Amino acid sequence: MFHRAEIVELDIVDYAFGGKGIARIPSADGEYIVFVENAFPGQKISAKIKKKKKRFAEASLIEVITRSPIEQVNKFQEISGAPYIFVPIEEQEKVKKQSTLEVIRRIGGISDPNSLFDEFISSPSSMFYRNKMEYSFSCIEHIPQTNEELDDAFALGFKRRGTWWKVESLNKPSGLFDEQWETLLKDIREHLKNSGLPAWHPPKKEGFFRHIVVRKSFSEDKLLVNLVTSSDGIQSFDRAAFVEFLVSNLGDRIAGIQHTINDNVADRAKIENGEYSLLYGEGIVTEEILGLKFEISMESFFQTNPKCAELLYSKALDYVFEEEIGKDDVVMDLFCGTGTIGQIMSSRSSDVRIIGVDIVPEAIEDAKRNSIQNGIANIDFYAADVGKFLSEFPEYAGKIKTIILDPPRAGIAPKTLKKVIQLGADNIVYISCNPSTQARDSDTLHKEGYVAESLSLVDQFPHTGHIESIMKFKRLHEG
Repeated sequence: MFHRAEIVELDIVDYAFGGKGIARIPSADGEYIVFVENAFPGQKISAKIKKKKKRFAEASLIEVITRSPIEQVNKFQEISGAPYIFVPIEEQEKVKKQSTLEVIRRIGGISDPNSLFDEFISSPSSMFYRNKMEYSFSCIEHIPQTNEELDDAFALGFKRRGTWWKVESLNKPSGLFDEQWETLLKDIREHLKNSGLPAWHPPKKEGFFRHIVVRKSFSEDKLLVNLVTSSDGIQSFDRAAFVEFLVSNLGDRIAGIQHTINDNVADRAKIENGEYSLLYGEGIVTEEILGLKFEISMESFFQTNPKCAELLYSKALDYVFEEEIGKDDVVMDLFCGTGTIGQIMSSRSSDVRIIGVDIVPEAIEDAKRNSIQNGIANIDFYAADVGKFLSEFPEYAGKIKTIILDPPRAGIAPKTLKKVIQLGADNIVYISCNPSTQARDSDTLHKEGYVAESLSLVDQFPHTGHIESIMKFKRLHEG
């Protein structure tokens, strides 16, 4: 019916898990389905076919031709990272809940997820909720109003949907990040353009200005800014003028300004990598979650929506403390990162013995430092592989009452999940930023003797297709 790379116009009639609109095409062999990333029911769209199978195809959204009747165009600039910015938040939450419960039923082997369903937790704010944003420069600019592509431009904003080489300049706030900063961004663009140094040319892999990365502390109401450039033309760049421009416009809100020189030409290389210098202020901001303070550098991993993370952690810990935990029992925070949830658990109950485990040594060092600053004594952190943990620390064998899992989007590798099961915990509280991989792991846990008891969903990322889920599992004892 279609061929790969074909551009097609489609009417979106339904919504599938992960932010995929569904188009249904009648054919002689029955209904043919096309899944379109970031489309929403009621829209007429153009899309590019990425993958074609016998019964369905997958496509990437190019443009919304006609809006859904329920969309409400607002004052914010539509960006590829917030495809549902014009969809009322109640409608977003409705389709997220329905599609997530369906994927848990289909993949997780749970015939009736509604029977487990506890709560849908909305983000406390659906606007300006992000604490980190990355903006790209390009000398190839896409003009959405005319659908033109300009060469030899100076664009600063976000990559055009489906492209890696051209950028749509952000001319007004996106609604996701700090409103004052994003209102100023067009003036920052003009200030840097007037330096005479060029924006990055992605295909040629040359130019000077590459990225601006900004972190925000909500508790301090401060911004940490990192300008990323190449070294080509660095002698002509007036860093002091850049600092003066930001400070004069944002004043005490600027916690620090960094400059990173990154000459790695790979488009997807970690943009903070390179030679780093602090131009102004400090290289950290401090965020507060549920009364605990966490120092965050530009490179730190931290929850993107901290106010909603408070609700997510609180619900996960509600599940932990539903079970009686004895004085000899241990709660293991696995994939603990910088130890946020373990420290919050400690602040709830100083009698609980907690161990945080992560394979990344740098994350464990951050966790130890933060726990000392927060005055927490009943938690120990280990940089260890979960599969080798009990052999390296046999004193914990048979004492792990509950395990908290918070893995990356890919979920838990099957071999690692087997090793988690071998730890023998009575209870597992599984936090997931990708319920489809959680559902896959849920099926494995069920086959290994764990039964799902509770399920809550958390909308950490309004205006996107992302949703987080928390599931509580209990081990069945024979006899």
